[in-house]
Amino acid sequence: MCLGVPGQIESIADPGLALAWVRLEGVRREVNVACVLDGESIDALVGSWVIVHAGFALEKINLEEATRTLQLLQQLHSAQETH
Repeated sequence: MCLGVPGQIESIADPGLALAWVRLEGVRREVNVACVLDGESIDALVGSWVIVHAGFALEKINLEEATRTLQLLQQLHSAQETH
């Protein structure tokens, strides 16, 4: 099973390679954002929420969806700790 995790783009690491720094559950990771550019400037992505899997941002999401998904992931984590 593959799982994408919501993260917020904090800054651009390398515009030529479409790399950005993304905050994922408190950890800052370098992520390829080429799949979510959609013709806009890479700098316009700063502050956006994205779903990240295997080092790639797969799609942009809104804050509400990001928050809901992070809450569900926390609930899953809590449930696993009790078993």
